Amino acid sequence: MVLAGYGIRRVDWLSAEADLGLLRVVVNLLYPCLILDTILGNVAVENPANLLLAPAAGFVTAAAGFAACYWAAPLFAIADSKQRRTFAFTAGLYNYGYIPLPLIQKLFGAQATGVLFLHNVGVEAALWTVGIMLLSGAGPRDGWRHIFNVPLMAIALALALNLAGARVWMPSFILSAAHSIGAAAIPMGVLLTGAVFADQLRQASPEGRNAIGLGACALRLGLLPIAMLSLARWLPCPPELRHVILVQAAMPSAVFPVILAKHYGGDAPTALRIVLLTSALSLLTIPLWLRFGMYFTGEPGAP
Repeated sequence: MVLAGYGIRRVDWLSAEADLGLLRVVVNLLYPCLILDTILGNVAVENPANLLLAPAAGFVTAAAGFAACYWAAPLFAIADSKQRRTFAFTAGLYNYGYIPLPLIQKLFGAQATGVLFLHNVGVEAALWTVGIMLLSGAGPRDGWRHIFNVPLMAIALALALNLAGARVWMPSFILSAAHSIGAAAIPMGVLLTGAVFADQLRQASPEGRNAIGLGACALRLGLLPIAMLSLARWLPCPPELRHVILVQAAMPSAVFPVILAKHYGGDAPTALRIVLLTSALSLLTIPLWLRFGMYFTGEPGAP
């Protein structure tokens, strides 16, 4: 699907000008319908432990990633302040959205998918507060407004409807429409991801310090997964949250920091290099970390 998105961008079937409109459709319609379809009737999101621990785990793992990468940056000869802040922000934030979503659906089902949405509320909170403060050197006050978005409102509405038993009394045509529309969220989001990668590869320059990319890969795909898998193993949490943390531990750097680095005064080439290298290498490391993670956390039937 990523390759298909890459291809339609290269042949100009999907122009860069169309990205913003499609992204709005995904974020404001397709994604909320997927949230509604996944949460209604989901007993896992009714568990108080998931309601409290999932956002907390998302916030802590993202914020800890920022901190670890910031303090480790000098080990890779990153002395420039802007590069160091961008390195920490980009390498510290895992791809918490469109890549883990289909993996969690396939591996662990709808209950874990519902908990993923709760977990990502915490990641978003860390991104727009701790992350933006780190990247820009400014305070986190302006970042809070980005947390209160349509997907968050959809999560709150879906949780309220779920507690009210809406899966039983809500008209079937509404549930059917939400299911059909939400099913398009993952394909459209992944296609857009492939298109963005095509743009990034055009902008990428072979010039640059290899230590930055190697350091990001060592942290994002090497040391940080160990820390997150340790959390999944020893945190006293429901199995659905453990499954979410397990998958998130295997993820490469998120794509979004490339855009944010341009907007908040970071070093965009550094962010781009990190995203491209960790994403390419993750094609090999994701299945390895998933298999090891299932074994390490004691998942039934794990290899």
